[in-house]
Amino acid sequence: MKNKKDTRHPCSSSTPPTSIRKARLLCFLIVFILIIALLNISQFKHVLTSPSIFNGSNSSSLPFLLRTDENTHVSAQGTQIFINCTCPHHNPCTKGGDMTAIKADSDPDQLSILFGILTKPDLYERRHFLRMVYGIQSTAHARVDVKFVFCNLTENDQRILVSLEIMMYNDIIILNCEENMDKGKTHTYFSSLPKMGLHFDYVMKVDDDAYFRIDKLAESMKPLPRYDTYYGFVIPCDSMDPFGTHPFKSYMSGMGYALSWDLVEWIEGSSVEKNKTEGPEGLMVGMWLDEGNKAKNRFNNKPAMYDYPKANGKCSHDLIPDTIAVHRLKGRKEWFDVLKFFNFTPALKES
Repeated sequence: MKNKKDTRHPCSSSTPPTSIRKARLLCFLIVFILIIALLNISQFKHVLTSPSIFNGSNSSSLPFLLRTDENTHVSAQGTQIFINCTCPHHNPCTKGGDMTAIKADSDPDQLSILFGILTKPDLYERRHFLRMVYGIQSTAHARVDVKFVFCNLTENDQRILVSLEIMMYNDIIILNCEENMDKGKTHTYFSSLPKMGLHFDYVMKVDDDAYFRIDKLAESMKPLPRYDTYYGFVIPCDSMDPFGTHPFKSYMSGMGYALSWDLVEWIEGSSVEKNKTEGPEGLMVGMWLDEGNKAKNRFNNKPAMYDYPKANGKCSHDLIPDTIAVHRLKGRKEWFDVLKFFNFTPALKES
């Protein structure tokens, strides 16, 4: 007599003993995959349906999102969205990074730096390139958190593509402002950070055409005071005095400068700079600090920071081994020259 075909469900408790474990494992994997898919869809829908993303609103009542230890969302006022990915020791960012990684199992006295690269939403290729440039660097001198910073998304393609970046890398801060360079974006950046419930020893504003050697940067900042401190490349180019009395002799170049956290909090709460946010952003920051009698500790890091050779007169000089930063890397040639000079890919074996 022919045996009847077994039509029992593979998840049924009556499954023959030899198949029970395999069937249960299969069911578990199916359920797990469905849960992960639903979570990702939910996250994507939340980003895409955020009114602030779709309408480009500048309402100051828009919330930002902050991931916490309890995996809950805490709302606050000011910034549209804050999606975080911490890269301890500069390991490449991966999906799922969260705020707790900044403090988890770390030395409370270790230097912490928020490395904010101000850029524009449409510069996708540049962001991906910079992720590689900074993602493979490492340092034992500090915890460095690399972020890309820009203003409201205004185009449909931006809303889709940036949402995908956020889901994949979680390394983008979207400020509540209209995209600009010298009309208040830097002020919005600094003044928004305290509202996010964060704390770093230093916050950096960095151009997206600058290359920083993270280990050299952290090493140079490690011994500095972590209060009332302003660090960078002083302007004008031939000056070495960060305390010059003329406005054009008392600010750091926009290529990349750092403020200690107390100065960031001061910018957020001070009235000194409220009506002085438009103008060359580096110059404006220096003026705020001068008028507020702030930044008693100023550090000019020449010649280790400079513009690409022959790109900007006296601000430029030849590439040197002790470099911390090179600015004005406007094209592939400049980037390739710099990366080659510093032997950026020594671990890559020749094929």
